[in-house]
Amino acid sequence: MNISLADQQLILELLDVMSATKLQECRQHISAQLDGVVDFWLRHSHDAEYGGFFTCIGRDGKVYDDLKYVWLQGRQVWMYCRLYRTLERFHRPEILEAAKAGGAFLRKFARMSSSSSPWKCAFCLTRDGKAVKVQRSIFSECFYIMAMDELSRVIADQDMQLEAEQMMEQLIYWVQVDPSGLGRPCLPGDVATNSMAVPMMLLCLVQQLTEGRDHEAAQKYRELGSWCVGQILQHVQRAGTAILENVSESGAELPGSAGRLQNPGHALEAGWFLLQFSAETGDKEIQKTAIEKFIELPLEYGWDREHGGLFYFLDVDGHCPTQLEWNMKLWWPHCEALIALLMAYSQTKRPELLQSFLQVYDYSFSHGSSMCLAACSCVNAYWMICSKCMMNEHSN
Repeated sequence: MNISLADQQLILELLDVMSATKLQECRQHISAQLDGVVDFWLRHSHDAEYGGFFTCIGRDGKVYDDLKYVWLQGRQVWMYCRLYRTLERFHRPEILEAAKAGGAFLRKFARMSSSSSPWKCAFCLTRDGKAVKVQRSIFSECFYIMAMDELSRVIADQDMQLEAEQMMEQLIYWVQVDPSGLGRPCLPGDVATNSMAVPMMLLCLVQQLTEGRDHEAAQKYRELGSWCVGQILQHVQRAGTAILENVSESGAELPGSAGRLQNPGHALEAGWFLLQFSAETGDKEIQKTAIEKFIELPLEYGWDREHGGLFYFLDVDGHCPTQLEWNMKLWWPHCEALIALLMAYSQTKRPELLQSFLQVYDYSFSHGSSMCLAACSCVNAYWMICSKCMMNEHSN
């Protein structure tokens, strides 16, 4: 059957109207979810006695463990500041004061004075700020940087911004020059590995530290951003048919279970980091790769065709992953998928991306209570992108 150009145009216009209507429904629902999540954390997570935030909290609001994880302390400071800075209804004094108190707790306790480096952060603290555990990785420091940079924007504290940038310089040194300051021993049987999580997080930090700042700041981290993208793209393996979590430093596939490991959520997260990079640089090839290889591909192989939802880990050859939780459906991969798909749709207006977004959206919110889905920072992220989509629809 031949469809005239006029009829084709009419069909496209109807699809646009339907898409805008559905996005408006999603936006309203997510907005209500965001309000509920923020209210929960404001009421139950603040430690008025010692500062910082409780994160081991039951659905009834009761704290069941008072250990404080630096990753989550940093994320909550960042979240409060971003909400305060970008959404008028959260521009409230209690949110600002909570962010400032969380930032003060981090600055006082997170950095380990006994470490060989003054920039090394603990992974876990007691309620009153004593170090419990340290990881030989950069991720506590990453979330410390995000918290300090975002808080510095809200309270206009140049010293705090400088501290974030100085810690960033230490991270770059650990990653690109000498990792010995992280405390990892150099063992004879160990294989040097490029884990996708490292360049992903550095790229995220580049975007955080340069967002809305002057040309000098962008130039300072331009080369690092491009390096991160190159490192991430090394994880496209097997002639473009797989995203592998770990590769060699030269970008080759590694042997064994570690080399075959796939993490669909990480791939999707990398996808929207790459989309942000492509939007900032105008690189259409990166945009194409981000959508096809880091969003559509992991959604295809990572989706449970029988029960729905994204698997946590997979083995590219179909073996059982060594991670015992491999088949669990956690909230965060679904949040990353929602952000990635909506951002991809916002940039391209490809209807199949919107349909994939709605598929993940329906699964996520129908299973959210069992996955503990409503992590506020992710709800906020795709609420903001959804709002941008709506504005784009109305302007066309």
